[in-house]
Amino acid sequence: MMIPAGLAFVILCAQIADCSTLHASMHEANPRNYDYTKYHPMSEISDWMKKVVAENPGLVSSAVYGETFEGRTITYLKIGLGAGGPERKAIWMDCGIHAREWIAPAFCQWFVKEILQRYKTDEKLNEMLTNMDFYVTPVLNVDGYMYSWVNESTRLWRKSRSTPPEGCSCHGVDLNRNFNANWGTVGVSRDCCSNTYCGTGPASEREAQAVTAFVGSRVEQILCFLTIHSAGQLLLMPYGHPNILPPNYDELKALGQAAAAAMKAVHGMEYRVGTSPEILYANSGSSRDWARLMGIPYSYTFELRDTGEFGHLLPEDQIQPACEEAFEGARYIIAYAHDRAFHNRTQIGGAGAAGPFLATVLASCIASTYLL
Repeated sequence: MMIPAGLAFVILCAQIADCSTLHASMHEANPRNYDYTKYHPMSEISDWMKKVVAENPGLVSSAVYGETFEGRTITYLKIGLGAGGPERKAIWMDCGIHAREWIAPAFCQWFVKEILQRYKTDEKLNEMLTNMDFYVTPVLNVDGYMYSWVNESTRLWRKSRSTPPEGCSCHGVDLNRNFNANWGTVGVSRDCCSNTYCGTGPASEREAQAVTAFVGSRVEQILCFLTIHSAGQLLLMPYGHPNILPPNYDELKALGQAAAAAMKAVHGMEYRVGTSPEILYANSGSSRDWARLMGIPYSYTFELRDTGEFGHLLPEDQIQPACEEAFEGARYIIAYAHDRAFHNRTQIGGAGAAGPFLATVLASCIASTYLL
């Protein structure tokens, strides 16, 4: 009798102590069957990163730029055409700074997939990859992300996994309250058991130190800093402190609104735009604020789906639509930052807004549908 593949896997798993190992080995045997509409544990994301590099020589590379508290590597993918150099402009994107926000790493993977599938047929993407490097960190808070996969009781873990300070028994720091940007002033807790515990000092955590060191050494080159979170359907701009505005506030607001319009055009979802105090709550120590304070002109936090029904437990059937709309928003901001630097573009909206979106729609119609 022929046994269906799924049933065969279940039967075989019943005889093996670690089914995850079998699943990983099966996945390894089929590198082009990676499912971008599923959430993946860290081991599979790491394998995927290696495969993307191996299958795209001369276009994609990777490097370790830091280490977590528990000693795991923090790795980025670098995507770009042509010879690099210390003065080459760049875009930064990180995902998974908060462990429980699984849609964020899923988006970083989706973003890389879309770039690699479209750049040969999408003239704008090709131009941007020719002129700039894209640095993408699929999971920044590796320790926390892995902990959120342990079981149902850890699924909503948010922080890192560093040991508690003296006199406290709770692990971890909210890494998005740990950057040296008005650190510890508003919207944080000094209680180490709180989800917004800001740590013992600015950049006290290894993960924040890694981003600070790498991005901080390239402030003149990085045009745009995007950090991906969930949920709430928001585009947050600097600053989290209610009494401080960035010098290019109006430009950031207009650009964010244009990106939100591009996102709405995909599936009709509304994304609100503003500073955190304007549309969410005041906070300090975020990586977004740190990047803008360091001089990176375009810095945003993307809060992906949804607005309350599922929160951080977004079902897998929403991964694709969430990523499709977020890709358009990110692409719009990145294209504007590129054109501002290379073509002195100052127009936001109108014909300038339609160009990137329509080009992406056209590219999506003719791009290959293979999975990396």
